[in-house]
Amino acid sequence: MKRISIKELEPSAYKAMLGLEQYIRNTKIAPLLLELIKIRASQINACAYCIDMHTQEVLKLGETQRRIFALPAWKESPLFTDEERAVLQLTEEVTLISKNAVTDETYDRL
Repeated sequence: MKRISIKELEPSAYKAMLGLEQYIRNTKIAPLLLELIKIRASQINACAYCIDMHTQEVLKLGETQRRIFALPAWKESPLFTDEERAVLQLTEEVTLISKNAVTDETYDRL
């Protein structure tokens, strides 16, 4: 089965997504943390293509394989900082927003 090309099928949607990506890259979020966010969201969404793409990016930024392997179990792993834990919690809650809202605890922590 051939994948659809959002860029060709919906150029306005592609342009909007690209604009959001550019905006995010210009924030103060560290590039390594940004890729961890993308990997975790991709894991939750079960997108093998995205997991592969973002894993390659984070490795280029110097992330260790050990932390990448531990990412699905970040809550139990000692390998992540308090800041990373707060961001990963928010990532999970936003990715699963259709099931629950972002909790006040998570929002206040950030």
